[in-house]
Amino acid sequence: MRFLPLTKDDRAAMLATIGVRDADALFRDVPGPARAALASYDLPDAKGELEVERILSRLAKRNVAAGDVPSFCGAGAYRHHVPAAVDHLIQRSEFLTSYTPYQPEISQGTLQYLFEFQTQVALLMGMEVANASLYDGSTATSEAVLMAFRLTKRGKAIFSGGIHPHYAATTETIANLHGKVVRAPVAPGRVADLTSMIDEDTACVIVQTPDVFGLIRDLKPIAEAAHAKGALLIAVVTEVVSLGLVESPGSQGADIVVGEGQSIGNGLSFGGPYLGLFATREKFVRQMPGRLVGETTDAGGKRGYVLTLSTREQHIRRDKATSNICTNSGLCALAFSIHLSLLGEDGFAMLARINHARASALADRLEAIAGVKLVTPNFFNEFTLRLPRDAAEVVETLAGRGLLAGVPASRLMPANRDVRELLIVAATETNTDEDCAAFAGALEEVLK
Repeated sequence: MRFLPLTKDDRAAMLATIGVRDADALFRDVPGPARAALASYDLPDAKGELEVERILSRLAKRNVAAGDVPSFCGAGAYRHHVPAAVDHLIQRSEFLTSYTPYQPEISQGTLQYLFEFQTQVALLMGMEVANASLYDGSTATSEAVLMAFRLTKRGKAIFSGGIHPHYAATTETIANLHGKVVRAPVAPGRVADLTSMIDEDTACVIVQTPDVFGLIRDLKPIAEAAHAKGALLIAVVTEVVSLGLVESPGSQGADIVVGEGQSIGNGLSFGGPYLGLFATREKFVRQMPGRLVGETTDAGGKRGYVLTLSTREQHIRRDKATSNICTNSGLCALAFSIHLSLLGEDGFAMLARINHARASALADRLEAIAGVKLVTPNFFNEFTLRLPRDAAEVVETLAGRGLLAGVPASRLMPANRDVRELLIVAATETNTDEDCAAFAGALEEVLK
């Protein structure tokens, strides 16, 4: 009991207080098959530190790193070049160790870069205010839905079929006690009509652009339909580089814009830590989750920074908080801000153009292969192909040849048999002409 000071009587009292019979009842929302799978794990006995290092090193060597071979994987996590200056600057001790502004009046450096970050995000999203970041894109989406529930006093959220499935699943998990999440049918490469699903109970409609299949969406019609019923439009952006070329969601009528900031300043890093972006209209600011840094002047008339709003549960009573997210991914936000500052407005737009040109050339090349069909008629740097056979099998075969060909849609939607032949492909500035040629040649050979 060295590390578990609670007695059996303590645990029984806590379970009785919340009204459950035993600890297993706390996990009743976890699907049965998932819980049963835990018992089947063949875990080894305890090992020494050196032995564990050796085992994990051997395990890590089984991975194929995106930087070691031609990689065309995307689907919400994108490989972009991060300038060396970014890592150099964020590892300075005053940034690396200054995690969060619990004493904001003496954290002027942290507050200043968060203020600059907010300014950049608001400009990119075409919105009036942005917070000082959240966990990642999926949790930012769920927070946006909870915010819409509070603003509209309604409890129904409609997800477009083109939303990344992980984002929708995260929102269902977090929001299921507050309202109902309804998913529209999946329609790869097409814009499904959501207007018939919107009614007087709808709090918000959530649309991703470019969507999980790469399709760029025109948000204006769905914004008008949502507003006509008193609902809000939440726009989701998983590839923030697209905003260097595509019209911002705010200018298309979105009320809340959320996204994943990993593409700027943050490497793939085996899936995290990532960076949640969140922006909205000024009239909604008091229901916005997280922190909001503002600029002011001190007693001597000098410019200074403050926490204008901090509505997290760490700062106020839990039942009054708009969010219980306990971090703002501060170092990732700093990396984002540094990278975007190094690019500048012209550089960011040029990066976006390079990405689009690279993807367009690759799509033309792959579509020319017999049996391959391009599903997405318009896209940014990611598109979906329909192959003449199971896409997951093709990806596995090409991986064995030292090429990461993309993400099979079936990996994101395993229960949907209609997407088994769909392959989601992303091309960025990191892909060379030789990479694209190798991909086209290998795919043609495998499909033969």
